[in-house]
Amino acid sequence: MTSPGVFCRRRPSIAIVAPRTKDSATDVDVLLVGGGIMSATLASLLGTLEPSWSIEIHERLDAPALESSNPWNNAGTGHAALCELNYTPQRADGTVDVTKAVTINEQYELSRELWHHLAAAGRLPGAENAVTTTPHMTFVRGAADVEFLRRRWEALRRHPLFADLEFTTDPAVIGRWAPLLVADRTDDEPIAATRAAWGTDVDFGSLTRAMLADAATRGAELHTSSEVTHLKRLRDGRWRVTVADRRWNGRPPRTLTARFVFVGAGGGALHLLQRSRIKEIRGYAGFPISGQFLRTTNPEIVEAHRAKVYGKAAIGAPPMSVPHLDARAVDGGSALMFGPYAGWSMKFLKRGSWTDLLRSIRPGNLVPMIAVGLRNMSLVTYLLKEVTASDTARLRSLRAYMPSAHPRDWELITAGQRVQVIKRGKGGGVLEFGTELVTSADGSIAGLLGASPGASTAVATMLDLLDRCFPEQADTWRPQLQRLMPSLGGGEWDEAFELHQLVDDGTLTGGH
Repeated sequence: MTSPGVFCRRRPSIAIVAPRTKDSATDVDVLLVGGGIMSATLASLLGTLEPSWSIEIHERLDAPALESSNPWNNAGTGHAALCELNYTPQRADGTVDVTKAVTINEQYELSRELWHHLAAAGRLPGAENAVTTTPHMTFVRGAADVEFLRRRWEALRRHPLFADLEFTTDPAVIGRWAPLLVADRTDDEPIAATRAAWGTDVDFGSLTRAMLADAATRGAELHTSSEVTHLKRLRDGRWRVTVADRRWNGRPPRTLTARFVFVGAGGGALHLLQRSRIKEIRGYAGFPISGQFLRTTNPEIVEAHRAKVYGKAAIGAPPMSVPHLDARAVDGGSALMFGPYAGWSMKFLKRGSWTDLLRSIRPGNLVPMIAVGLRNMSLVTYLLKEVTASDTARLRSLRAYMPSAHPRDWELITAGQRVQVIKRGKGGGVLEFGTELVTSADGSIAGLLGASPGASTAVATMLDLLDRCFPEQADTWRPQLQRLMPSLGGGEWDEAFELHQLVDDGTLTGGH
């Protein structure tokens, strides 16, 4: 495969379209709500598969990728299940289930293949450093967790996708991999770590902007400060969509019709899907969780830690609160982040409203919400403890991973808002920590709820959407999709696409 080297060094030029007037009702083939990585991915795929289709993207803020896709609102981990313990649960008999880890790794490889294809075709200007090679590590302390990590490593390395995963209990080796983990560590408790040298850090903001710029060159229109407020299905199957201009001197609301609508609005997706009145959204609710990180840009500290190190979540903590010490590469600069420190807010978006949670309550989702609340008191207790945590407590958590940490080097930043999925299930309702694609029976509208692994598996999620919402085109699109992502060909992964080729040839990574 030919390589353009590092991504083309041009800033993306995103065509921002001025909102139309109220009287200019317009028909579009596809309307995408939200200017994040999900909408950018779908716009890229549909713009490639159906270049004649008209596509509009509406973002409520004044620029794309400012909420969940903003690089400082997420950990930037290219989630491939290389280091995340919540993807490899331990069974009752002590063995480790790696099924979910393999699935997520395969899904992330699809994302990397699409990004590589777009970069090789010169379609991602300005994203030359969007993906950087950053080893993924898991670090644990205590005899029980060391034994669990060993069993996890033994189970994973039997699969070809994880064959190169390294394991050690030697502090000297861990020190070579990530010096800050062992520097000034004085206790003698057992420690262990695994390392995947081919892991990645992703600036999803840069990647999103580049993909939207590419979609714009193929005719897609991006409208910013443009908020979709109402959705109504018409008798002919199309959707009448009302869009408000959020600029200070904005024009009156605009109405348009769309053959297909995708609601990729992060925490705002639940409200819009509820307003659409599709029966598939009945019973769904949201549980908002906020988060904070400690961040340092001290060059000496940043240079000493070139890895993303994940640990084990505290008892009662949600999976998104797994502590991790991460090397970050954002907008050409480097930093370290530690966290997240979980919190709670009634907002569904970082720039949302304090009434978001209350406005999401419906007769159909009240029972699932109550059932989940009653069965997850440990989570509520954990969140209350996190919300009231002192600076000293936060520093203590950091020093469990970096004993030499000093408070003068770190600042506290607020991360993005996450809305976990609550839905009908056993006992009245269940709380989900993954992502969930909700589609109408006729495939005319779809929306994405939930959080992790989220952005990393955007391509796999949007491929699922294409299958479910456009079944008539599936056979026609399949060959072209396989050219974009060779692993879709159905062969062995190492035959369809060399596992580490994207890193080795530099096309997808700026390196470190």
